[in-house]
Amino acid sequence: MADPLYDLLAPYLEGSSPSSIPASNDPVTGKYLSRLSTLSLSSLISQEQQSLSQSSHSTLLSIQSLSSRSNAAVIASSDHFSHFQENLPLLAEKANTLHHGIPELDETAAVFSTTYSRSNENEFLDRRKRALLMERNADRLSDILDLPTLLTSAITSAAAQGASSTTNYATALDLHLHIKRLHLLYVDSPLISSIYAQTESAMQDLTLHLISSLRATSIKLAAGMRTVGWLRRVAPGLDITDNRTLNREGLLGHLFLLCRLSTLVTTLSALEPLRQLANQESEVRLQNASNSTTGRGTNGSAWHGGQQTERYLKKYIEIFREQSFAVVSMYKSIFPSATDGPMADDVQSSFKALGLKSTAILSKQTARDNEWEPPPSAIATFPTHLTDMLFDTLKQYLPNVLDRTSRESLLTQVLYCAGSLGRLGGDFSMMLSTLDSRIAHDMDDSDNENDEAESEWVEVMKKHRELAGRLEALASGVGVGKGGDKGGGSLRIKS
Repeated sequence: MADPLYDLLAPYLEGSSPSSIPASNDPVTGKYLSRLSTLSLSSLISQEQQSLSQSSHSTLLSIQSLSSRSNAAVIASSDHFSHFQENLPLLAEKANTLHHGIPELDETAAVFSTTYSRSNENEFLDRRKRALLMERNADRLSDILDLPTLLTSAITSAAAQGASSTTNYATALDLHLHIKRLHLLYVDSPLISSIYAQTESAMQDLTLHLISSLRATSIKLAAGMRTVGWLRRVAPGLDITDNRTLNREGLLGHLFLLCRLSTLVTTLSALEPLRQLANQESEVRLQNASNSTTGRGTNGSAWHGGQQTERYLKKYIEIFREQSFAVVSMYKSIFPSATDGPMADDVQSSFKALGLKSTAILSKQTARDNEWEPPPSAIATFPTHLTDMLFDTLKQYLPNVLDRTSRESLLTQVLYCAGSLGRLGGDFSMMLSTLDSRIAHDMDDSDNENDEAESEWVEVMKKHRELAGRLEALASGVGVGKGGDKGGGSLRIKS
C-alpha cells in the first residue's frame, strides 16, 4: 500500500531538487508513508503540517548542535580523506617492501644470534665483558693506581723526618709488600707490572736515602741500628751471608764501613786549609834540606819549625780518634755476629797467645800463609786501613815538627788514639816504632836530637805507661776505700 501512496504523492515532489526526492525503497520513506496511511483525514489536515514543522525544526537544531561540536573533527577528516587517495598507494608500496625485507631481516637476526651467542667465543663480546668488568671494579683500579703515589709520599715523608720516622718506613714497606703480592698473583697484567716497576724504582730511592743517612756526620748508635734494620727489610739482598766465608755480616756490614769511612774522609777534608799550610812547610823543609846538601844558602824562605803542621796533625788525630772509635764500636754493636763463631774464636785465642791486641795484623799474616782460605770479615781489616791512613799522614807531615816537645805531644795523642781503639781490639801503639826511622831519615842530620841513645817513641811510651800506672793505682785506691775489703768496686782505666 505504501507504493501506490508514494506514486500518488510523487508528482507533488517534482518541483524539488532531484537529490532531495527520497527513493521509494528508502526505509525512512516507507515508514513515514505507512504512518500516513494510519492517520485520519482530519489529522492529516490539521496536525500533520505542524508535526512536520516541529520535526524539521528539531532535526535542524540537532544538525546545528552536531556541526558546532564536530566542526574540527569533520574538517580534519575531510582533509585526511582528501589525501587518502595519495597515501594509499604509498602504503601499498611500503607494505610490499616490508614483505620482501622480512626474509632478509630474519636471516640477519639468525646470523646475529649465532655470532653473539654466549656459547661461542667472540672478540666483541670479550671486549664488552672486559669493559663491564672494568666499570664494576673502577674503584679498585683507582686504589691500585694510587699505590705508587702513596708509596712515594711515604718515602718522601720518611726522608724528611729521618730514621726516627718508623711509621712512614713501615707504611712504605707494607705498600711495597702488597704491590709485590699483587705482582705475584697477576704476573701477566701490564698494569700491575707497570705499578711494580714504579714501586721498585721508589724502593731504590728509599734504599739510596737510607744509605746516605749512614753517611751522616752526627749519626748515633740508635739511629744507626734503626737505619741498618730498615736496610735489612728494604734491601734483603745486602744481608745475605755465606757460611763458607768469614763474612757473617753480609754485604750490609761492608756497606756500613764504606759509608762511615766516607764520612771520616769527608770530615778530614774540612782540614784542607791547614793541610795546605802544612804542605807549604813541607816544601820549605825539603828546599832547605836540598840547599844544605848542595852547600848553597837558603833562598830566604822563613822556617818556623812546623807550627802549622802541628796544628793540622792535632786536629787530624783528634778527629781520627773520635770517628774511628765511633765507627768500630757502632759496627760491633750493630753486627755482633761479625766477630762470633769458631773461626773468630781461633783468631782471638791466637792473639792472646802472641800477646797482641790488634786482630788486623794477624789477619793479614793468615792471608799470606794460606791464600786459599776464605776472606776475613770486613771489621778484621778495617782497623788496619784506618791505621794506614793515620800513619801515612804522620810519616808525611811529622818530620816538619822540629820541636821535640811538640812531637812528644803529638805521639802521646797518637797513643791515646791507639788506646781508644785498643779497647775494641785494634791497639796499634807498637807501630810508633816505624815512625822513628822515617823521622830520623827525613830530618836534618845535624839535629842533636837524632844522636840520643833512645828514640822518642820509647820515651813517650814510658811516660805514657807511668802516667797510666799512676792513674790506675789512684783509681784502685779510691775503689778500695769505697768498697772495703771486697775490692769489687775498683775502677780500671785503660791506657
